[in-house]
Amino acid sequence: MDQATPAGYHHGNLRAALIRAGYELAVEHGPESVTLRAATRRVGVSPTAAYRHFAGIDELRFAVGLLALRELATAMESHQQAVREIDPAARARALLEAVGTGYLAFSLDHPEAFRIGLLGLVGMEHAELPEGAGETGRTPFQLLTDALRNLATIGVLAPADVEPAAIHCWSSVHGFASLAIQGPLRGTPREVQDLLARRLVRDVVDGVHAIGGGRH
Repeated sequence: MDQATPAGYHHGNLRAALIRAGYELAVEHGPESVTLRAATRRVGVSPTAAYRHFAGIDELRFAVGLLALRELATAMESHQQAVREIDPAARARALLEAVGTGYLAFSLDHPEAFRIGLLGLVGMEHAELPEGAGETGRTPFQLLTDALRNLATIGVLAPADVEPAAIHCWSSVHGFASLAIQGPLRGTPREVQDLLARRLVRDVVDGVHAIGGGRH
């Protein structure tokens, strides 16, 4: 056990506790509030204890961002689990819509967590790290590509169009999230934001079907 840590911590789980503390700080006060000193203070350990697990603040913030992505993935999975359509075409469309609505609901419910989650994506390779996966083992980006591959499986979308469609979808919903969180839509009543979000997701999914040229 680390001598610098309280009795409740065993070697190895202090890292997880610091990441969770950093996540809570981000949710409460924004990504800029996530520092090694603040995280160790919240956990109740000395600042030097953090350096046994993180080389510096950037490494902690990156880990916190991956935890935020995991929370985002879980929210998206919850929306997908609510899909009840049985018809393959209707279900594939509904699952893709659930990815978008889950993404936007999380961003509006937890804007600061959303911000640090996306700040943690330094490169596209980070969008598929297992630390950012939800309960199904899929990250937010993987949930999106899975939903698009479902459309390809039933012939709505060509397999070669899955990757560009993923960027199209992601860019659209992320752009709206940014406008609603820190742009000119941030003062719009939440019920209006939700209505606009649902309409946007429907339009984006229609656009995906248009990419496929109406194959189905």
